[in-house]
Amino acid sequence: MTTAVLPGSFDPPTYGHLSIIKRASRLFDSIDVLIAVNPGKNYMFTAEERIEMLTALVGDYPNVQIHTCDHLVVDYAKKIGAKVLLRGVRNTNDFGYELDLSMMNHALNNEVDTIFIPTEQQYVIVKSSSIKELAQFGGDISGMVPPIVADALHKKFSIRK
Repeated sequence: MTTAVLPGSFDPPTYGHLSIIKRASRLFDSIDVLIAVNPGKNYMFTAEERIEMLTALVGDYPNVQIHTCDHLVVDYAKKIGAKVLLRGVRNTNDFGYELDLSMMNHALNNEVDTIFIPTEQQYVIVKSSSIKELAQFGGDISGMVPPIVADALHKKFSIRK
């Protein structure tokens, strides 16, 4: 059985994330979507909110589980016996960053390899930080995030105003 780990902040989950999850779910027996919990980062959504959204969004994929992680991803992979880290890439900038990260992860645990999954063309411009900014100013985010995420973003910004 091949288990892969897909780490990320998922703040918020996007259609781009869901595309990668769907495609990965066809390639691996089991996918652990790993929500980063980094106390040094300022997330818009709590870990619990991100778990709730992602759990609802991946319900059609029985081989996908949602977890959180507040330590090194390679340590999590070793703990569950995963040999593969998955990373989605949108462009050459993403690839350069992810390649460097994959080399560091491999140096930390040479039994874990990283596989890059390029995004689908329609999601190249979908970026969590841009989505949050658009939502803050009332922009149309319907093509970038599922309705439950759009609703959650609109609630966050209406509370802040």
